[in-house]
Amino acid sequence: MSPVIYRFPRNDHGNPRRPWQGPDAAIGIFGGARGGCLDLSTGINPTPHSGPELRVECWASLPDSASTPEPEFTARRFWRVPEGAAVVAAPGVSALTAWIPKLAVAGAVYIGVPTYSEFAAASEGNSWRMGDMSSGAKVVMHPYNTDGRWQDVDGIDASLLIIDESFCDVAPELSHLSAAPHPGTLILTDLGKFWGLADLHPGFAMGDSILIGRLARRFGPWPVSAPAQVIGTTAIDDPHWGETIPIRLAEDVRRLDAAMTTVGASVLIGRAFFGLFEVDDALGWQVRFARHHIWTRTFAPSPIWLRLGLPHPDYRERLEAAL
Repeated sequence: MSPVIYRFPRNDHGNPRRPWQGPDAAIGIFGGARGGCLDLSTGINPTPHSGPELRVECWASLPDSASTPEPEFTARRFWRVPEGAAVVAAPGVSALTAWIPKLAVAGAVYIGVPTYSEFAAASEGNSWRMGDMSSGAKVVMHPYNTDGRWQDVDGIDASLLIIDESFCDVAPELSHLSAAPHPGTLILTDLGKFWGLADLHPGFAMGDSILIGRLARRFGPWPVSAPAQVIGTTAIDDPHWGETIPIRLAEDVRRLDAAMTTVGASVLIGRAFFGLFEVDDALGWQVRFARHHIWTRTFAPSPIWLRLGLPHPDYRERLEAAL
């Protein structure tokens, strides 16, 4: 692809003011329809786990431990949560992100960057101020959801340590779950990335039993719907998923890397659910893709970073044709 240089208006801070924030807004500018657009702005498995056929009663009844699977029990078994650590189910990592800053008055919080803005927004909305590595509270991604870097947490001194492992299931041997029983530690994950069930919103926090108890009280008796419990626990219990999906995702990343380097992009450090590339003008590339009704992601701190999620096999040729 020969990138077209496209300059968005600048805001008062000198950052580009994008004309869209998601697929629906992009459609309003570049045309198309939801069903005909290829959304590669997220980093999820493009072939989601196919869940079981649900009984009618599952949709019409409130979750009941006597008739629906216990998501915390299934999560503890699958992720091998160590003794001494507690588990709570939640409606996604985003909900956990919003509630965790309400648990304690931490003062300053350090948030590893680059990453999404949800943690910073939730922290500032609860009177936490942005700090440095000397802050009592720290948030790290493992791996980072922008460039796929893995984070070593050994030696990190924090009264509250939040580790987001939403992208870690592709390499479970690298998980920091052994640290979950430590006081002040919370490890977050969900089924949106590895299983491709992003819109189902089943998420989990694992760690300090006192903090987990506070979170459980915040979410109330039915944090995850009965359909989400059934679909989610079935996905986690699938014995073949963890064996085959990492291999396929790695091949999908190699194919995406090859396509992008052919047109002049440079591959940046390792990813599992997306490709991160260095280009001469990320916003220009993003607009060029958008004109083909393909949505990608750029990052304000870097005008030369472009991230593409992995396309479903049925749409690979469409992406390669746009290049």
